This record gives sequence, structure tokens and C-alpha cells, in this order.
Amino acid sequence: MSERKTIGVIGAGAWGTALAQMLSTDGRGVMLWAYEDEVVNAVNSAHRNPLFLPSAELSPQIRATGDLADLARLDMVLVVTPAQVLGRVLADLPECPRDLVLCSKGIEAGTKRLMNDVARAACPDSAIAVLSGPTFAHEVAQGLPTAVTLACDGGREHWDRISPEIARPAFRPYYSDDVTGAEIGGAIKNVLAIACGVVEGLGLGQNARAALIARGYAEMLRFGETLGARTETLAGLCGLGDLVLTCSSTSSRNFALGKALGEGQNAADLMADRRTVAEGAHTAPVLAELAQERGIAMPITTAMNTILQGENPRDIVAALLARPLRSEQEESE
Repeated sequence: MSERKTIGVIGAGAWGTALAQMLSTDGRGVMLWAYEDEVVNAVNSAHRNPLFLPSAELSPQIRATGDLADLARLDMVLVVTPAQVLGRVLADLPECPRDLVLCSKGIEAGTKRLMNDVARAACPDSAIAVLSGPTFAHEVAQGLPTAVTLACDGGREHWDRISPEIARPAFRPYYSDDVTGAEIGGAIKNVLAIACGVVEGLGLGQNARAALIARGYAEMLRFGETLGARTETLAGLCGLGDLVLTCSSTSSRNFALGKALGEGQNAADLMADRRTVAEGAHTAPVLAELAQERGIAMPITTAMNTILQGENPRDIVAALLARPLRSEQEESE
């Protein structure tokens, strides 16, 4: 049996490190690119990432590097950078791989592009897939059972090539060809997780959180339908599944951010003080703008954007509750 090819992972935050650890469990080599020199040194010398995933003991099969050129000739690279820097990092790759698997969740500020559009502009000859679903990094690193959507722009042939390279006994990908839907679910759930955190921070109870998840999911469906996503995609792992997970635990960076906002902490101070990125804070203003431009009713998203700009969370929640009574299925504001 031939030696399995090395896989690249760009981004050594908690999620990128966890994916590298998961991929290494079959004995293959994994090349992990990190921005921080201290992470490169710690992974290579101590098999740890104390900065972003201190709980995990990493496989010696993982080699860290700070040089993107080390990943340039690999066939497959998983991209796990913060969404707002994905395009810039890919543009710095000396050579794009045959297969790019996007694991970043968000919408690019300014251009309002989904990550697959950003990646296609930087690497037009690469086949693009999106990996998204309910995944806490520390659980994936521990080898706990996880299921995700793997959406492939090249259809079944693309899936047949890359899914065996990613699947592991405790990490199960499910096929989709709806790249847009997979991305929209991952982006919007981050904003809704902030909202659920605000509800927690304000002490509004479990009834309010459940209602918010349901009404937020309706926003996700409306937005997705407008951009061409399929409802069944958003009803799956990368939409509803990810939404339920991140709206229910302080292990979610976005939920934790919202909880701090609900408790009265300042949004600007919270964002400045965080080494890890709560992607929903960057996605909320883009989503709110897109919703307004396209006439999509997204009151929860709009409210979260307002709170992130510094408005009082309790006042904004009161305004949401004071909206006119209507049918649950009604789409207009």
C-alpha cells in the first residue's frame, strides 16, 4: 500500500489545529501553516498549540510552518483562516493546489463575497469544496464523533476524489453540491449565535432562546432562498445542525461574545481584547446590508448589527419584541 499524501492546512487557530489532528489519525503527514512563530515552534517542538488549542496533544505527524511555499505543491489544502483574510492568504500562495477545501465561515466585508467566490478569484484553477457543520474544535481534536457537510463544486466526481482523503472513523462527511447553501448556513449561524448569547447574558430564559433559534432559522432560509441555496441544505448539518450547536454553548466564540454583550460589556473592547475571532461580528454588518439591499426580512440580524455598533442590548431586544403581530410564516417586516 502506497504512502498517503500529505495534506495541507492553512490556519493554526483552534479549528485548523483540530482538523490537522483529525487528518493525522490515519498516520499521514499534515503540513500546518501558522501565522504566529510561537505556534510553529510549539507544534514542532512540543506537539502542542498552547495559544489556540491548549487541551490537545498533537500528533508528531503534524509539521508546522510559517512559509506558505511549503504548501504550494500539495494536492489538497484545507483553508481555515479567518474569513476576512482568506483572499489575502490565498493570493500569497506561490502555487494553488488542485483541491481547496474551505473551512472558514463568513462573508467578505467590502466585496460581500462568499468564501468560495473569494477563493475562485485567487485560485481559478483549483477545485473548490466547502466543509461546514456542527463542530467544536476541542471535540474534533479529541476524536469525538462528528458529522459535517462537504459541498463540492465539481459534483460527484469531485466528491469521490476528496471525501476519502477527509473522512475518518469519527469524522463523517456527507455529500452536497450546494456550495452556496453550505456557506450561507455557516455564515448566518454565527450571527444568530451572538443573538442567543445576548439572550443568555440578559437572563431572558430558555423560552426566548428557543424562539430566537426558530425565528433566526427562518431568516437563514429567506436569505438562502434569495441567493439560490437549497432549503434541504440549510435544513442539514451545515445549517440547522450548526445553528443548534453554536446557539447552545459558551464553547462557541460567537455565543460567548453575545453573552458578554448582554451582560453589559462594550462591543469594541470585547473585539479588541480577543485573540480568537468571533466571525459573526464581522458578518453581521455585511448580512444586514445585503438584507436591506435585497429586501429580505432579517430583523434579528439587523438587531445584532445594531448591538455590535454599541447600542444597548436590552433596548434593542425590547424593540424586537414590540414589532407588529403577524403570521409566523409572514416574510415582510
